[in-house]
Amino acid sequence: MMFLEPAEIRVLTGKAQKAKQIEQLRRMGVPFYVNAAGHPVVARAVIEGGRKEQPAAVQPWRPAVLGT
Repeated sequence: MMFLEPAEIRVLTGKAQKAKQIEQLRRMGVPFYVNAAGHPVVARAVIEGGRKEQPAAVQPWRPAVLGT
């Protein structure tokens, strides 16, 4: 499987609630995404060492007429 199972995320973070898991993953510096259900999703490659860098921060879209 490409992503950690929910039980693996619980073990990794030591937290059962999704909000607490997200908070802990941020503290730990583990890159993750939040799915439509609000659960953190961690790529297995991140934990297994297959990933060397964190994803770049996505800038929100801003219309050009507002300037920079």
